[in-house]
Amino acid sequence: MQRMFGTDGVRGIANKELTAELAYKLGRAGAYVLTETAHKPKILVGMDTRISGDMLESALVSGILSVGAEAVCVGVIPTPAVAYLTRKYKMDAGVVISASHNPVEYNGIKFFNSEGYKLSDELEDRIQKVIESNFKDVSMPIGAEIGRKVVETGEALKDYVEFTKSTIDIDLKGLKVVLDCANGASYVTSVKAFEELGAEVKVINNEPDGININRKCGSTHPEELMQTVVKEGYDLGLAFDGDADRCLAVDEKGNLINGDFIMAIIGKHLKDEGKLYKNVVVVTVMSNLGLDIALKKEQMSTVKTKVGDRYVLEEMKKQGYKLGGEQSGHIIMLDYNTTGDGLVTALQIASIVKKTGKKLSECASMMKNLPQVLANANVPNDKKNIYAEDEEIISEIKKIEEKLDGCGRVLIRPSGTEPLVRVMLEGQNQSEIDKIAHKLAELIESKVN
Repeated sequence: MQRMFGTDGVRGIANKELTAELAYKLGRAGAYVLTETAHKPKILVGMDTRISGDMLESALVSGILSVGAEAVCVGVIPTPAVAYLTRKYKMDAGVVISASHNPVEYNGIKFFNSEGYKLSDELEDRIQKVIESNFKDVSMPIGAEIGRKVVETGEALKDYVEFTKSTIDIDLKGLKVVLDCANGASYVTSVKAFEELGAEVKVINNEPDGININRKCGSTHPEELMQTVVKEGYDLGLAFDGDADRCLAVDEKGNLINGDFIMAIIGKHLKDEGKLYKNVVVVTVMSNLGLDIALKKEQMSTVKTKVGDRYVLEEMKKQGYKLGGEQSGHIIMLDYNTTGDGLVTALQIASIVKKTGKKLSECASMMKNLPQVLANANVPNDKKNIYAEDEEIISEIKKIEEKLDGCGRVLIRPSGTEPLVRVMLEGQNQSEIDKIAHKLAELIESKVN
């Protein structure tokens, strides 16, 4: 059987790939594996606003209760809130039912351990093995030993909002902010946090109906937010995704401020306050070279990982770094939470604007995006490593890098799902790097065909 877990839990089209039956099995196996040593273990369960959430929650919770664990259901709540509350309430594990920024037909099930971190590959594999063994050696308690379901929503939301507010040391009075909640899990928490901190708030896309999550809104479609900020004269806009672990910003001129710019702004602020460990920001290889250049000017540097926030987090935990993330707005600040937290990110941006007295566009001007060009080379799956093995290709890449002379780069990534090798170039001259990228892609193709 192929691996059930992807880079962000178990995902699929709800009721087709991610069925109620699978959710039950994941609940049962997850509760068994994650709470083997606990006496009457407790598992926190939250979800986003998708219509399939109720179905999957019912099945997942049934699985949890069937092995004698207690399920504490906190209803619709952001993913980072589940990570935080699992720690705060001293739960044995946490589970969130969400497919993040994906369309409504998708859903997912993601586990957190008792410390609020996503599970290791080893633990995920153990859960899958229990399911594949048809629950061999997993007991079925009866009578008083069966688990209970506890519903707790109000206090959980309140506790999470109070936590996010505590991550900044200034109120937001006088700041005019537009929030785009993506008709998702942040439609209550983000509004409460900003209003309670004194900001003047306009909210859009905060009327979830179960099927409008991420639909032409939020961090994947910030166009309405960009227009609203400019048209109505707000200081900034903030866009969350469906489960609110991501946040993108919009400046007062309507420009989109992506995760690279956000990391530059927050990184500089932390460094100026002496809070950025070793003055390092952890990013993926897809972050724009403009971020490296901007940080270097401020006596900071980047450490790069593979694409995926789990790899960013692994590196941060291993080395003790405090700030990391991705262009998508998935920003991790380990001084505050154990996963990307869109509301914490949003409050950091707003507080920096308030503290510095600068416009967001001025804060973001510390970085300039270098043009990026992507060209695909059609390459059979068994020859995807040719770019690292063929002497002529290796030599050509070296020549290109010498020509770019530190003001650009070549990044080659084999596709994980298609017979393609992706050639990405960054540089200062868009038309020049476009020609170079396509010429390099053609060279790679010529070597395999």
